[in-house]
Amino acid sequence: MGRRTVRSSTAGLLIPLIGIAVVGYFVYHGLNGARGFWASQQLQVEVTALNAELAALRREREMLEQHVSLLRPESLDPDMLEERARMLLNVAHPNDIVIMRGEH
Repeated sequence: MGRRTVRSSTAGLLIPLIGIAVVGYFVYHGLNGARGFWASQQLQVEVTALNAELAALRREREMLEQHVSLLRPESLDPDMLEERARMLLNVAHPNDIVIMRGEH
């Protein structure tokens, strides 16, 4: 009879331990796995950062599109183009009056 008691108490202890181990395994991988809680939190941070970068790039693209639209022949003012080119190239027409200003 003593032998039966040892076996039943061992089985009674072994089954809950296996259950605890299985639950622990799933909880661990639910938190730390490739698709776990912490990985999803990290992905959320990356999504937020990439959305902010996307918004900045969209604003830059809109600004560049606006500048390009100003260069189209139907909206281009030849006098402003010439003035801007002279300023950027640091040249003047022989008939221009150039007033030199000191730096402030």
